[in-house]
Amino acid sequence: MKIGFLGLGNMGGPMAHNLIKAGHQLTVFDLSAAAVANLVEAGASTAPSIADLARSDIELIITMLPAAQHVQAVYLGEDGLLSKVARGVLLIDCSTIDPMSARTVATAAASNGNPMIDAPVSGGTGGAAAGTLTFMVGGEQVDFDAALPVLQAMGKNIVHCGPSGNGQVAKVANNMLLAISMIGTAEAMNLGVSLGMDPKVLAGIINTSSGRCWSSDTYNPFPGVMENVPASRSYTGGFGSDLMLKDLGLATEAAKQARQPVMLGAVAQQLYQTFSSQGHGGLDFSAIIKLYNGDLE
Repeated sequence: MKIGFLGLGNMGGPMAHNLIKAGHQLTVFDLSAAAVANLVEAGASTAPSIADLARSDIELIITMLPAAQHVQAVYLGEDGLLSKVARGVLLIDCSTIDPMSARTVATAAASNGNPMIDAPVSGGTGGAAAGTLTFMVGGEQVDFDAALPVLQAMGKNIVHCGPSGNGQVAKVANNMLLAISMIGTAEAMNLGVSLGMDPKVLAGIINTSSGRCWSSDTYNPFPGVMENVPASRSYTGGFGSDLMLKDLGLATEAAKQARQPVMLGAVAQQLYQTFSSQGHGGLDFSAIIKLYNGDLE
């Protein structure tokens, strides 16, 4: 299939590589010349602008962009995708944005004659490189079915979440819970160790008892408890705290629009805001334990 891909960052770049490996013909666009050159070396062709990419004989377009304002500019701008793309071309936005913005763009796409799905991902840069991402997809069933073979080239768990915007709903709800559970794990681990427990013994008990959760049994934040997690490499790699803060902002904003309380989500947002303001936003989100153990140098 002839696919256009916009946004070749830490997630989009590996995803685009996997599409090439699956035999698709890619035309790419990104503001980073180095990112574009990397895909060209792998076999992609390039478009000099968003408008040029949209005007080509592309059958499907994927975007992976940083935030809602970028998605809106790329799709709705004067020279954006919807101003140039042919009717009937399927649009897939894999960015993580708020559900309302996703629905606004999808409505505009439908008015333009283009089916669109929102398909944010979970799995991090490792999952993007390995092609094992989870896609949470919002949109019409027929459009989900059409996109499925392409998404399967980049992920292993592709879930139709319902109508437009519901992929974003699933993503922000999941990540809000992840942030809350990581903070809870950090509190519990720090408390137990400060009271004399060996951290590995404590983690083992938690992970076989009612406190077990992914943040503890797969991604434990206490240094030395697990190998091959950010806590064991000075909290480098993984999912940055600033990215978690962004997702918590999306969750609390969506909750405000839905008039739903997210009290723990709001507390989590403030804790990550504090951590980021102290200059630690580039560390993995499990580094939030540093707020409890005093290791903030």
